[in-house]
Formats: sequence, C-alpha cells, structure tokens
Amino acid sequence: MRIRYFPDTDTAYVELSERPVAETREMSENILADLGADGRLVALTLEHASNNADVTEFSYRQMTGRPA
Repeated sequence: MRIRYFPDTDTAYVELSERPVAETREMSENILADLGADGRLVALTLEHASNNADVTEFSYRQMTGRPA
C-alpha cells in the first residue's frame, strides 16, 4: 500500500494494490474509486484532500489477533 500526496493539486492517492485499473467510479464529488477487472478496490483518489482528510499526519498499526 502506498499513499501519495500532491500539494500542487491538493490530491491524495491511496494505492491499495498494484493490479491494473479497469474502471474508475465517482463515489462523490471529491472521491474516485479505481477498481480492478474483478471489481475489487485498487485505489482511491481524494480531491481537495486537505479539506476532506487530515493529510498532515499518517499512522499505520498492524493489529494482531482477532478483531473485537
């Protein structure tokens, strides 16, 4: 998984997989979902990211065990 932020366009790109994108769907005015040929999510694009998400901080935590 990779997250890229482009300050010149205020766009965040969250790549979940390196699979090819077969289709892009508009989820809302500022959110696009890239899907693979199998319909699974490949990536998300967040336009106006600084208004729609906190792009100044990112953390990752892998949880072990079963979810509560």
